[in-house]
Amino acid sequence: MREPAVAVAATVWRQSGATDGSRTIPEETAIAFTYDGGSYAVMMATPHDLEDFALGFSFTEGVISSPTDIKQLEIVEHDSGTELRMWLTDPRAAALGKRRRYLAGPTGCGLCGIDSLTETLRPISRVAGGAAFAPAEIMRALSALPPRQELNRQTRAVHAAAFWRPEVGLVAVREDVGRHNALDKLAGAMLRGETRSDGGMILLTSRVSVEMVQKTAAIGAPLIVAVSAPTALALRIAEAAGITLVGVARDDGFEVFTNPQRVKELTKETVTHVVA
Repeated sequence: MREPAVAVAATVWRQSGATDGSRTIPEETAIAFTYDGGSYAVMMATPHDLEDFALGFSFTEGVISSPTDIKQLEIVEHDSGTELRMWLTDPRAAALGKRRRYLAGPTGCGLCGIDSLTETLRPISRVAGGAAFAPAEIMRALSALPPRQELNRQTRAVHAAAFWRPEVGLVAVREDVGRHNALDKLAGAMLRGETRSDGGMILLTSRVSVEMVQKTAAIGAPLIVAVSAPTALALRIAEAAGITLVGVARDDGFEVFTNPQRVKELTKETVTHVVA
C-alpha cells in the first residue's frame, strides 16, 4: 500500500539566501473504480482510506444505496495505481449496466468525462428537516477541525471533509488532495459507522461547487459549512435541495446563503439570499 505522504529534498530560498532542506508532500495516485469487471472511473487521489473511498464514491454516484449492495471489495495494487475492484449484488449490477458512464478525472474533478450534459444536473434528493444550530455551535465545529487534520499538518496541501454533531463533536474526518475525494471518503466512513446524517453538519476546507452539494444531498446532511465561498450554481442546487449552505466561515464569523432557518439567532438583515 502506498504511503499518503512522502519526504522530498528541496532547495529553500529565503531573504538570507539558499539552503538545503526537505518537505513532506502528499502522494497522488490513480485510483480506478471497477464494478463486476468493468471500468467505471479513474480519479487522482491520496492513497489512504481507500475502503471508505470505494464505499463513499459508489454511494454518492448512485451506484449503490447501501453497503450491502457490494458483495466483495478488493484493493489491488498496480504499478500505475490502485484498483478498487468491487462486485455488486444482482439488482445493482443490472441497474449500473443501464447508466454506466466513464469518468477520467484530474485531482478532485467530479464532472470531467460525463457523456451527457444533463447528467451534470441529475435529480438529487431533497434534504428535509434537520437540526438547527446556534452560531456558537458552528464556530465550535470549525475550531475542532484543524487539530484533526493530521495529513494537512504534515503537508499543508490537502483538503478535509468532516461530520460534526453537537452531542459528540467530530464524528469523522477524511483528507485528500481532491476535495470531492475527501467528501466521498467521509461518506464512506459515515456509511460504515452507520452514522445518522440528519443531526449534524458537513465541514469543508474548500470552496463549494455543485458536486459538493450533490454529494452532501446524497449523504442526507442538512447543513454545509465551508471555509471558502460557493459557486452560484452550487447555491441554486443547495436551495432546491433544501440544504443550508454556510460559506466564508472564518474565525470571526460566516455567511449564510441558503435555507437560513437552520441557523439560530439570525435576523433578516444578516441573511444573503440566492437569486435564481
